[in-house]
Amino acid sequence: MTTKYTPLKDHDAPIKVLFTGYLCTVGIGYLFALIQILFTHGMADGKFGLSVDDIVYSYYGNRSGTVLEQKLNGSMKENAPEQERFKIMEWVRDGADINDYKADGIDKIIESRCVICHNKEASGMPDFTNFDNLKALSSQDTGATFASLTRVSHVHMFGISFIFMFVGLIFSFAETTTTQYKCIAIGMPYVFLVADILSWWLTKIHPMFAWLVIFAGMGMGVSFMFMWVTSILEMWLFNPIFINGFGARYLQLRDSSDASFADRTLIYLKWLAKQLKFLTELAVDKWIAHGLPFIKDLLKKVK
Repeated sequence: MTTKYTPLKDHDAPIKVLFTGYLCTVGIGYLFALIQILFTHGMADGKFGLSVDDIVYSYYGNRSGTVLEQKLNGSMKENAPEQERFKIMEWVRDGADINDYKADGIDKIIESRCVICHNKEASGMPDFTNFDNLKALSSQDTGATFASLTRVSHVHMFGISFIFMFVGLIFSFAETTTTQYKCIAIGMPYVFLVADILSWWLTKIHPMFAWLVIFAGMGMGVSFMFMWVTSILEMWLFNPIFINGFGARYLQLRDSSDASFADRTLIYLKWLAKQLKFLTELAVDKWIAHGLPFIKDLLKKVK
């Protein structure tokens, strides 16, 4: 059967370079987005690494204490020494009185440690040059506000949907994947995107939905990785992988009339799992060897 499109491997070199440049750029952007999540939501409980508690604290809040206390013991822990953090928390527990703000030297700590990020020019962050904004955070920690969720939700809806539209468009020229699986792979990110953003609002209402945030985020990541890897391999490594390599066996079984739908699905999932395992191990090794030390050095310089 003749295809009605030009497969990725048969596109002219300039088109391949264009597609590859875009995929590599958004791939790096996706990686930095994950790192950013680790250093914001991932530090909500004061421990490095994303957990269910981090999600609950970020959206539902840690209602056993104030916002400032939770931040100073969580994602902001590394931005000030323990003595200064304790002094701020002590001031908060005493009522966060404006008269004690200057008398206890809290204003100096805020100015030297916090205002560098929390100022008028910073978007999405409270302006600590205004005392009322700081005072508002001395109340019970109820997580993200509905106003902030509204802002972040529409930005993510618009931005991420555009990313997946172009990644899906490139992936639609793949020929190693059947039309049925293409439709599933291209449609999945949008389903998970809606589920991800909906889960933020649900977690804000009840912490039990924190698991949905993690599940939806993982679903988007797997969808993105599958389309990204398949597109890159078909553009530049089609013959070594799918003709002369391990991918040839997959194509034979995919087109075989003897294989059932379940068999084909299992084969495909096993093949995908091997690729993801290899890429994940490589990424973890590179992160441990180079990424984490670099980030730690950068944080030390910022201090």
